Amino acid sequence: MTENEEAKIKKLVNFRSQLERRIEEVKQELESLQDLMEILDIILLEKGFKRPEPSKVEIPALKSVKEEVKPQILTEYKVEIPMKTVTGEKLATMYVGEDFVHVVMEKDKQFRDDIPPFRQFLIERVFLKMQEKDREAARQGEITPDKIFSYSIVKEGDVIKEIIIRNVNEERIRDLKSSIRWTLEKMFEKLKME
Repeated sequence: MTENEEAKIKKLVNFRSQLERRIEEVKQELESLQDLMEILDIILLEKGFKRPEPSKVEIPALKSVKEEVKPQILTEYKVEIPMKTVTGEKLATMYVGEDFVHVVMEKDKQFRDDIPPFRQFLIERVFLKMQEKDREAARQGEITPDKIFSYSIVKEGDVIKEIIIRNVNEERIRDLKSSIRWTLEKMFEKLKME
């Protein structure tokens, strides 16, 4: 191999590593922008703003996400936990897998996302705090960005159908189980008073 070829190869290797770094930066930037969108949606919904009409077009996409996730849960979950009130009323079922939690609401329950303490407690104090803690850990290099806590809420209109949570460990699963059960119980109490 000539010196000229070696120089070209070094340049290509350098260029490749620059590309890798840039791809990682763009991924992190995209994640940050998506988080900002979620936070803005939460704030806007709390202030009484409705999402623009195009969000109605997104509902079929949410349903397709739901259809994709269901088979995974049916084959890969380890534990199925019924979530009930103290009186035994079933609110939801929590499916726990290796590093995910999938909560499916009971069909007869109309849990809307505007019923407290869903946003104020579960989203802001539990989910977003866990996510921020992981973001910081990723910034410190303790975990890779793909291991950051993430969640998505599948809705039909404003009615919550499912909550899908990824990148959780045993300790977080315990916290999530009690936080979600408590939130749903409180929401159910408010629904009964409507």
